[in-house]
Amino acid sequence: MRGSSSGRPPSNKRPRSGSRRSFSFSRGRILKIFLALCVVWLLAVVLYQMNKPLPAGISYESPVYRTDRVDFLYDLTYPAQTSEFTQDRQIFDRTIEMIGEAERFIVIDVFLFNDYTHKDQQYPKVSAKLARTLIERKQAVPDLDIVFITDEVNTNYGSAPNALLESLKKAGIRVVMTDVDPLRDSTPLYSAVWRTFFQWFGQSGEGRIPNLMASGGPDITLRSYMKLLNVKANHRKAFITEKGAIVSSGNIHDASAYHSNIALEVSGPIIGDMLQAEQAVLDMSGGGTLPAYPAADEAKETQGQYAIQYLTEGKVYDRLLKEIGSASSGDTVWMGMFYLADKKVIQALSAAADRGAKVRLVLDPNENAFGRDKIGIPNRPVAAQLHGEAPDKIEIRWYNTTKEQYHTKMVFVQRQNGDSSVLAGSTNFTPRNLKDYNLENDLFVEGAADSEMIGEVRDYFERIWTNDGAAYTLDLEEHLEATTWLKDIVYRVQMRLGFTTF
Repeated sequence: MRGSSSGRPPSNKRPRSGSRRSFSFSRGRILKIFLALCVVWLLAVVLYQMNKPLPAGISYESPVYRTDRVDFLYDLTYPAQTSEFTQDRQIFDRTIEMIGEAERFIVIDVFLFNDYTHKDQQYPKVSAKLARTLIERKQAVPDLDIVFITDEVNTNYGSAPNALLESLKKAGIRVVMTDVDPLRDSTPLYSAVWRTFFQWFGQSGEGRIPNLMASGGPDITLRSYMKLLNVKANHRKAFITEKGAIVSSGNIHDASAYHSNIALEVSGPIIGDMLQAEQAVLDMSGGGTLPAYPAADEAKETQGQYAIQYLTEGKVYDRLLKEIGSASSGDTVWMGMFYLADKKVIQALSAAADRGAKVRLVLDPNENAFGRDKIGIPNRPVAAQLHGEAPDKIEIRWYNTTKEQYHTKMVFVQRQNGDSSVLAGSTNFTPRNLKDYNLENDLFVEGAADSEMIGEVRDYFERIWTNDGAAYTLDLEEHLEATTWLKDIVYRVQMRLGFTTF
């Protein structure tokens, strides 16, 4: 018995041990295959979402119309002798006037529309005034069709209702929250993960995380912050009635009330094109149908001292590069810009300077965001780059901001021979704004050098460039610190990875 026991083959346990090792190896292999498939899937999502077809009607270009009336408007904030600053305000005041003139329809598309501020700040209540004015006009003219289009940022991406928007709805005004998910992804590495794993859970619910955009605003859910990090927006600024339309760089937003902005007001058949471009936003957002506008009278399209064209998204980019690319010796390229960061635009400015054109840039110093400090990206590294490449050919001045931003987005090509041109609206000159990622809108205007509107734009730039009457702008050296090279590194990494807010 003992011998029999001792003679039992010791190999009886080895197969079981080997079996466990085999199972462990197979599980590890399955995990590796799963991870590899996840990587392949995410890369596929990245590539598709960066290059997928745009929704119908997005990246729109109207015909070129002729008109005798284009009005240049601006809001300009600057230091004052008796106070911290003063403001010349035209855009918001004209918008309020146009609401009172509308009889058939009003269509507003604006990125920021809320009264949220940081708790230690006070701003003019422009958002509430606009809402109140729209409601009063709707009550006075019940058949007036009012459509208010805006971005989810104003509801903190679904975390909390916006009281002003709710008051519009209650008054019978149609509010459309833009669905930006059909747009291409501008932060593809993050957005691929968000689309795959997190978008299915929505954003609504009781917010518990402090509102970093405005400490006085409602708390936000984690899922809302996760959607915010996609950094996608309906960034347009359009105000349209049957009698006229304004395209602006300015939001109707309390914390933006002191920003310096520009706008162009037009009328006529181009309004139909603007409605068509806005209908594309409603189509991808489930917003219904906009009111109609009479078809253009072709007999009038060739009349008028100004050529005008409405452009959205990537079509702005095409026109911008064309206008800068046409500047030559004797011409001046003026630019007023909140964010300048697009490589092709920067190269086009350098090339224009090489051809003998004067290039004069007025840039925001990127040091203020609704009362909170910023570090100067992207404009300071870009200014340093342009100055380093062409110190004698490209002139740069900083707008002299206090608690506000120089939020202008405009380029003016002042030609020695031939008509001068203006391109102005919502579009910052960055990849996110120019390359069909955000929703954007601009107006292009071309007219003779001695025409009234072209003269007003020229006077605007010369006034702030020469500090005529106030200290509007500062020398380049004021904001080129010893640490600018560090900001340049951060800027280049952000641009390469797409992790930017500009």
